[in-house]
Formats: sequence, C-alpha cells, structure tokens
Amino acid sequence: MSVSPLDYRYGREEAKHIWSREGRHARQLEVERALVWAHCQLGRVSVEDYDAIADIADPGIVTADRVDEIEAETKHDIMALTKAMAETAGEAGWCIHLGATSNDIVDSAVAIQIKDSIALQQESLEKVIRTMCEMAERDRDTVMLGRTHGQAAVPITFGLKVAVWVDEFARHLERLGELTPRATTGKFLGAVGTGAAQGENAFELQSLIMGELGLATPVATTQVVGRDRYIEWVGWMANVATSVEKVLQEVRNLQRSEISEVAEAFDADKQVGSSTMAHKRNPITAENACGLARIVRSMIIPSYENALLWHERDLANSSAERFTLSHSMILLDDILDKTDRVLSNLVIDANRMRENIDAQRGLVMAERVMLALVDKGVPRDEAHEMLRAASMEALSSGDTLEEVCSRDGAISEVFDSTELAEQFLPENHLGHSGRIVDEAVTRAREMLG
Repeated sequence: MSVSPLDYRYGREEAKHIWSREGRHARQLEVERALVWAHCQLGRVSVEDYDAIADIADPGIVTADRVDEIEAETKHDIMALTKAMAETAGEAGWCIHLGATSNDIVDSAVAIQIKDSIALQQESLEKVIRTMCEMAERDRDTVMLGRTHGQAAVPITFGLKVAVWVDEFARHLERLGELTPRATTGKFLGAVGTGAAQGENAFELQSLIMGELGLATPVATTQVVGRDRYIEWVGWMANVATSVEKVLQEVRNLQRSEISEVAEAFDADKQVGSSTMAHKRNPITAENACGLARIVRSMIIPSYENALLWHERDLANSSAERFTLSHSMILLDDILDKTDRVLSNLVIDANRMRENIDAQRGLVMAERVMLALVDKGVPRDEAHEMLRAASMEALSSGDTLEEVCSRDGAISEVFDSTELAEQFLPENHLGHSGRIVDEAVTRAREMLG
C-alpha cells in the first residue's frame, strides 16, 4: 500500500533512486568496501581479503532484504549490514567495519547521496537557465507593462523580466558550486571523533576513504559530521524553491484572464481544465510546482532542529533526516523539471501585451513626459506636479494623458504636437533593457560553459 505521494505522484525516478532504500543500502556497502580498501592500502588488510570484501559489497549479493531480516532481530541497521556482509564474506569477514562506528558509515553514505543529488541538481538547474536565456533573447525587445503594487507602472520588456530570473538562477548555480565540498563531506574518526579506534594512522585512513569515495575530508567531527552542512544544502534547496515559485507565480499572474499575456501550453484536443467549466485553461503545472515549493521550504525548520544534538551525538536527528534530505531533494528535482517544461512551452502573446499598454491610455508614460519637461528646463518638482494633475484629470475624464497634456498650456508651450506624441511611445522609455538582457544572458552562458 502506497501512502506517500512520492510513491505514486511526484518525483523523477533518477532522483528517487538516490534516496530509496536500495540507494541507501548500495552506498553503505560502498562505504564499508572503501574502509577495507583503505586498511589494505595501509597494510592492515591483505589484498586477498580486500578482494573478497569487494566481491560481496554488491547489493545483488548482500541484499537490502537480508539486512532488514537481521535488523528485525538486532534492532540496529548498521549492525545488521555488517552481519549480512560477514555471513557472505567467509574468512575475510574479520575486517568488515574494522575500527568504524555506525555513523562513519551512515554519514559518509549520506554524503555520497548528497554528491549524487547535487550532480543531478546542477544538470537540472543548468537546463532551466538555458531555457531562460533562450526566452530572454527571443523576447529581448518585446514591450509590455511593468507593474508595481499590482498596478501599471512604466513599460518594460518581457526579455528584461526573464533576465532578472536568469541572473537569480545563475546565483543559485554559483552557490551550489560553493557549498558542494561542504555538503559532501564524510567522516571516519569513530564514536566521538577522536580517531582512537582507527589507530596511529587514523588521519591517513580517513583521507584514503574520503578520497576513494570522492568526498571531502573534515577537520573535526563528533560521532557525526556537523549538521550545519545539511542545513546549508537544505537551505539552498529552499532558496531555489522560492525562486521557482516566484517565477511560476509570475506566470500564473500573467495568465489571469484579465491580463492574458502569457499562458502554459494547453492540449486543446485532449486536456481538460475543469470538470464543470469547459472553457477553463488553467496553469496547473505552475500551480503544482508552487505548492511543492512550499513543502521544500518547510524542511529548513527541522533541518535546524536536527543540528541540536546532545553532546557528541544523540539519535533525534536520524528519523527526521530521512524526510528532510530525501523529500527536499526529490521534490526540488520534480519542481525544476516542471519549471523547465512550463517555460520551454510558454505561450507569449506580444499583441496582448501591447493592448494592455494601450489600455492605460498613456498614463504609463507620465514619467517619460515629466523627465522630458525637466530636460527642457522645468524644475523637477514642478514637472512632477504638472503630470500628477494631468494624470488625475485623465483618470476622471476618460481622456488619454496625451490629450490632457495637449490642452495644458504649461506643457503644450514646451512641446509641439510631434514632440509630445513621441513622449507617448512605449519603445522610447525602455532605458537600457536590451543591454541588461544581453549582459545577464552572456554572464549566465559563460557560467554554463
């Protein structure tokens, strides 16, 4: 019986496999193998015994099912793992788990899971950034309304809107590179972090194991690696999930019926928007991803709590981390995949964007006219008041702002009709939008290589 929606509704298989029971088991076997390999390098274990352990450190030989059977008796997962390995290793079983404590295995295996997760996340994030770059370039000069406080502001381009997203997601890619060595750190200095059980070569042993597993080597640990490492990674995921929701929330808002400037792709032949309102075409994928983003953000709170272990460690974090790390990663992977699907197929209605500007009857050009008056020698505060009064009259009369300005003697004496008309062309008040798009895209593409 499936209970978790991850089992039957959300998440890509490649992400779920990393954090599955089988994925965890395979990586713990790999850590146990690396431990024996390191002892072999230091001369404590023979090559023959290492080869025997390497042969059986295979989830097809030492199965997760067998480990579960033993754990039902021992009530200890890592002891069950070592027993399951020993019963298949023969005489070489003596060196399994040699000098290790359970969390040497657990935390190092989790670090491998995080490493594999980050590789997938980097790939997904880069894909989204490439899609955004293509959008920004394609609609570099597509004029639309800029909005502040939910109200029409001044003209912008859709390309600039997307360039802001590009720059933000590029920062997330930078952060991921910076945090990776910290989040992918294992440990192998025993029960309280002294290295006593590892002997005089404890530091070399730990470095060998970490190098073999492709993990960073810590400086100091207790029985566990510091959970600040996990907090940083989960915090990064929460941050990315927030940016995703910000982008997709914008898509949802721009798809509002009264705005209708962009829309999720919709299969008009088969897709259903509502069980009763047959006309509906809803942004369901964006809504879905926004909802899941909230779950990812929620994982940051227990992640902080999991760092508060008693003395050199307790077990209060263990059960919680089986949710925080796996669910954050699997859901963010799903969210990034959906984001790319939404943006790759987003329908952009440039004509509607222009209609929405025109519907403002020139009011969004008030700033442009005011600045042009200043350039003609009118003091800035006087120019502002002239345009404020003209705008209020236009709103109350229903006339365009250009019509009101043409009747205003103080304004009409500064501009002739041709000059005034030029002030009301949205394309004339886009500033450096194009350059900003170009620079954001160029920087992002350089990061992507």
